[in-house]
Amino acid sequence: MAEIKHIVFDIGKVLIHYDPNIPYARLIPDDEERRLFFETVCTNDWNLEQDRGRSWEDAEALLIAEHPSQEGMIRAFRKHWHEMVSYSYDDSVALMRRIIAAGYDVTMLTNFNSDTFAQARTIFPFLNETRGVTVSGDVFLIKPDKAIYNRHTADFELDPASTVFIDDSLKNVEGAKAAGWQAIHFTSAEQLERELRTLGVQV
Repeated sequence: MAEIKHIVFDIGKVLIHYDPNIPYARLIPDDEERRLFFETVCTNDWNLEQDRGRSWEDAEALLIAEHPSQEGMIRAFRKHWHEMVSYSYDDSVALMRRIIAAGYDVTMLTNFNSDTFAQARTIFPFLNETRGVTVSGDVFLIKPDKAIYNRHTADFELDPASTVFIDDSLKNVEGAKAAGWQAIHFTSAEQLERELRTLGVQV
């Protein structure tokens, strides 16, 4: 394998926690009712389209037209989004900073809505510490589509074979490999550090 020069971090569930249940456990206290809400109204597929670049205004209007009785709960998703990103994974952030300090080229590649990512950068200033970031909502591409990895490669002038991608989603890891990158399926900062060392990354 080629020597690792470029290290690319995913953000959600690698550097920061994300869980829509945090505000909705208060808004919809009944577990079964809340589960049905996420399965039939504010679904993962619906939210993914915001990551692909759809505006919150359009997203809300679409769902409210389909579920008018749920307007308040639909609008609550964006209104209370900041509660969903309740904390950072400090051990992962510390490891990222050590990698930067060691002289590696560090960037980020994330499925994130443009609007909420701007908010996340104010909540978590460390998101501004890498050389740059590709945000899916900015480029209208989404992981694991090979095109977003190629876009990141081109924009940041990476050598794919010398690049390692870190993501909590196995399908996104496989997407990176399909684009010619090396990749690590993240489960913990401790596991990540071990696997990086196996690849020759000195941290």
